[in-house]
Amino acid sequence: MSNSATVRWLMLLGVAIISFSAISVRLSDASPVTVAFFRAAYALPVLLVLRAVVPRGTPRTRAQRRMAVLAGLALAGDFVAWHIAIELIGAGLATVVGSVHVITTMVAGWLILGQRPTRVAVAATPVVLSGVVLISGFLGAGETGDNPALGAFFGVLTAVLYTTFILLLRQSGSSTASPVGPLLDATAGAAIGALLLSPLDSGFSLTPQWPSHGWLLALALGAQVTGWLLITYALPRLDAWETSLLLVLQPAGTVLWAYLIFGEVFAPWQWVGLMLVVVGVATVAISRAATPDPRTSPAPQV
Repeated sequence: MSNSATVRWLMLLGVAIISFSAISVRLSDASPVTVAFFRAAYALPVLLVLRAVVPRGTPRTRAQRRMAVLAGLALAGDFVAWHIAIELIGAGLATVVGSVHVITTMVAGWLILGQRPTRVAVAATPVVLSGVVLISGFLGAGETGDNPALGAFFGVLTAVLYTTFILLLRQSGSSTASPVGPLLDATAGAAIGALLLSPLDSGFSLTPQWPSHGWLLALALGAQVTGWLLITYALPRLDAWETSLLLVLQPAGTVLWAYLIFGEVFAPWQWVGLMLVVVGVATVAISRAATPDPRTSPAPQV
């Protein structure tokens, strides 16, 4: 097997692992802030070990470390909003709506960083937004989720907070520094952020319970550590358009697992909305890959 084929399989394995994130969240049956805290807390010891054994490269400044912690605080809000969306609209649709972070990151890059999007990306934006409206149950909802409209709102909020996380994380490292350091600081920030949000969650608990925490441990070691590291390794070794396309398989995979495991059933119009979001996000990702910027490469919702 060629080296490029091996990298491709590693990338697909990483995408497959993170596509189970929403499934693990739902199987844990824990409250949103409880999930957000423990998926970060359980990942921290592993990341500490990795930081000790992986070469650190160029030292990071205190300002960069603070920026990574701030990124983690935004990530905590992202986790909580996404986990609420999973409760309200189901694991599959919550992940699909959250994937519109590709659009929100594009808009933020344009307004804040002056990075003009492609014409194709601009044209795809209303397609994606139309898909979100259809997923919200505007023309009829399926059997999954308690409140599709509110779930769609929290899904979009997830995308906005994830964009904030990405923009802050960009400032927390450099191309010559190890990615483990920023990820460790951001994960610590996410744990702190979850604790700060805990008074808003009446179901928050620090007491481990089985099998709930088995799923949270799987989430932390799977998506938060293994999935991210595999994808981070593969990204610079494959063409940008190829990584963009492979990453779009994540929400599609989550929809499949949600159907097979939970029997999530969508209304016909929600299926149309799902396809609009996936096609629109894929179009934006590929159009961005045509003029790749490694600092703003599309990333999966984890």
